[in-house]
Formats: sequence, C-alpha cells, structure tokens
Amino acid sequence: MHHILELLDRTAGAQPRSAGFCDETTALTWQQAARWVYGVGTALDALPGGVLHRPVGVYMERGAAALTAMLGVLAAGGFYTVLDTAQPPERVRAILDQLEPAALLTDAAHADAARSLAGPIPVLDCQTAAAVPPDDARMTALRQAVLDTDLAYVLFTSGSTGLPKGVAVTHRNVLAYSEWVVSTFGFSPDTVLGNQTPFYFSMSVTDLYGALRSGACLQVLPRRLFSFPVQLLEYLCARKVNTLYWVPSALGIVANWKALDYTAAPPLHTILFAGEVMPTAKLNYWRAHYPQARFANLYGPTETTDICAYYELDRAFRDDESLPIGRACENCGLLVLCGDRPAARDEAGELCVRGSFVAAGYYRQPDKTAQRFVPNPVQTAYPETIYRTGDLVRTNERGELVYCGRLDNQIKHMGYRIEPGEIETAAFGQDKLDDCACVYDAARDKLVLFFQAKRDVTEALRARLAGRLPAYMQPAEYRRLRQMPHNANGKVDRKALTAML
Repeated sequence: MHHILELLDRTAGAQPRSAGFCDETTALTWQQAARWVYGVGTALDALPGGVLHRPVGVYMERGAAALTAMLGVLAAGGFYTVLDTAQPPERVRAILDQLEPAALLTDAAHADAARSLAGPIPVLDCQTAAAVPPDDARMTALRQAVLDTDLAYVLFTSGSTGLPKGVAVTHRNVLAYSEWVVSTFGFSPDTVLGNQTPFYFSMSVTDLYGALRSGACLQVLPRRLFSFPVQLLEYLCARKVNTLYWVPSALGIVANWKALDYTAAPPLHTILFAGEVMPTAKLNYWRAHYPQARFANLYGPTETTDICAYYELDRAFRDDESLPIGRACENCGLLVLCGDRPAARDEAGELCVRGSFVAAGYYRQPDKTAQRFVPNPVQTAYPETIYRTGDLVRTNERGELVYCGRLDNQIKHMGYRIEPGEIETAAFGQDKLDDCACVYDAARDKLVLFFQAKRDVTEALRARLAGRLPAYMQPAEYRRLRQMPHNANGKVDRKALTAML
C-alpha cells in the first residue's frame, strides 16, 4: 500500500453495511462513510487549482462528519490539519499563517467563524461537499499522483517559543503505525472503539486509522459526558464500546468517583492509555473491575505518529509504583543516548526513535526540524535520521524502559536535580487523592504540590512524602484545588498551575 485510503476501500468493500463512524446523532456504515469521503474529495478538487499536495484546514465539530472531512482531503490528494474550534482566534490564525491552506472545511455551527478566520481562503461546508457525486476517475488519478512519502496531515502542537509547531506526518508513517497497533491489540470488525481524544491530538490517530485498517466501529464520545462519569459508562454500555484508548486523566475521572461501583460495567476487554503518566492507584481501580481485560501503557510523542513504545500489564503494581513504558513497537527502533553515545544499562539517557513511525519533520520550520530530527550518531555508515524526544528514560532490571521525565523539565533545587514526576508518583498512593501535580516556584525556590481531593489530605500527604522522598524533594507548599485544570487534550495544565504561584 502507498495511500491511506486503500484501507478505506478494502474495509468498505469487505463490510459495506457494518457500522463505521458514529457519534451521538450520526451513524455511518463503511459504505456511507466512503461515499461521503469521495464526495468531499471531489468537491475539493473542483476548487481552482485543486488541493493536490496542498494543505486543507478542518474547522468543525468533532464527530463522524469531521472524520469524513479529514479523509476527504486525502481523497483530493491533499493533507489536512484539524483546527480546534475552542481555541482563541489568534492562535488559529497563527496556525493558518504557517499552513497557508488551499481551503477550509467547516460545518454550519462554525461557518461564520471559519469565514472570519479564512479571509481569502475558500470555505466549504462539509455536509454540502459530502453530497457531491464522486468523480471516480478523478479520484483514481489523484491517488496515483500521491506517494507514500507525501504528507497525510500536519498536527500542530505547542512550541517552546509560543509559536505553534506543525508535525508533518506521511502516508507511510500512518500505514506502518496502524499495521502495528491493529496486529498488536487485535482490532477487528468486532472491535468498538470509544474515542475520547480530540482529532487535533495525536492519540486520535490510533482510533481513526486503527478502525480504518481493521473495520472496527469508531464511536465518537460526547465530550460533556466526561463531567458525568456514571452517564459516561451508561453511554459506553448503550453503544457496546469494548475498547478504550484514553488519556489517564479521563480514566481517572471514573476512578475518582468510583463510578464503576454504581452502574453496569461496559463490556470492555481492551483498555489502553497514553499522553501522560498513569497514576497506578487509578489504574488498580480499573484492573479490579476488569481483571480479565488487557491493559497497556502506551508511550510516544506526536513526532512518532502516535506511539513508539508500549508496556502491556503483566503483573501487579502498588499504588505508589510507577509503570514502565516497556519496549519498542515492532518495526520501530529505540536508542537511549547520553549525548551522542549509548547509555549504560542502568544509566538514564535521552530516548531517540528511528524507523517508519518517525515523522517527516516540522512544517515550514527547518531550524526546529534540524534540532530534533538528526543524523543517528551511533550509525554513521549511511544517512539515517532519528528523532530526539527530549524524554529521559532508563532500563530496569527486567529490561523494560522506565520514563524518568523531561530533559527540559528538570528542577535544580538545593543543589540537586529533581524530576517532578517522581514526587507525583510518590504522592499518588495517598488514599482520597484524586489528582496532583508538582510545580517549581522559581521566584521563591520552592516545590509546590497542587492536589485535588474531596477532603484536605495535606498532612497525610506531607507525612507520606516525608517517608518516601529525601528532604530536598519534599514540597514546601501544598495547595488543594476543587478541580485540577486540564488542557484541551485532557492533560494536567501545568502552565495554568504555574500561573497560580
């Protein structure tokens, strides 16, 4: 295969009437989804100059229609960028300025905002575009003009300078990654995936392209339900969702409220998580309710399509133990480097990635690309690019990789280098603690632990950490919050916490 939509054609041909893309109000079979995709592709191609090898923005509500819009861009030979409709217009404009898209796809709810943002850029209504009769001959010709090294999408992440950074991912990246995830976790036409993550977040790649390759049904879950855990579980039951791939914070919401104690358990057999450190106490709550399910901790930055390492749970962990990130995905190479040399067995080093999952680089940012996508320093016989993740890892006694934090997130305090994640892992074993995050107050040279709990557990936390951490790692200040802030991807918003100092 060289084009992602070969997966769609194969699935739609094999199971045309099976459920494909579904949300709260829409249910598309794979045949219907393909019809919408090629309608959108034909409409985009009809624009002056078409969109072959050009970017298209998708600015619309997360749901089944948005999925067909994204794939419709691929049908027209272009590559897409999903834009967050909840973001401030200034940031969306900053992305559009970098992207210079050939068109914007939108829906009725966001049409006015899209036109305001687009300026001279053509704006198409997705529903109208999907109804256009597909031009099969033209779609075939456009596909033949696309190589597997051409871009499929550009996903913008936050940049250290405040300027959004676009990760450029190819058809080859997605085809290689989706083959691994489907074969490893047994996705099939019987799989029903419950999508939690936004489509502008790399974790959604697993949901979308895992479904496309395997013929699984993709249920896009209403975001509002994550504020009502019991209703969320009832929705999973009603939609027969059996596979989750969520950020730990989303799984933690259910555990914090002990919602599985109060309602029928959804028919889950596979529970995957990624995006941030999984508090083991929350994981143990889920494992107690699903003792026969497969659980796996997945790790990977956006620059590796989605994931490059994983650990499938094969043993019990205490509430205050951290999980390993495991080993490399098949056909994905991992290196642990100290500078340009391999780290010793128990030495922490920077995790670097090579292979087909590694993205092409950053869109229109050659300087940033050159900083992270670099020649492999331990293999100099021929040109080979690796991606430097900036994450510190080490190998444990079982041969598993263990995440140790960020190279750029280390704290220098009292003469010691400290990783906030180690403090948080120790704190998470505290009973009645829902969430926590450690932030460094540089102005006062203090470690501050923010925590969420239904009652004040400050003294218990203080005593717990005093018994588990050296004095220089113990927080000087504890702050209880009614609700821990989270960003749009569901991760703890550390910038918001820093602003509270």
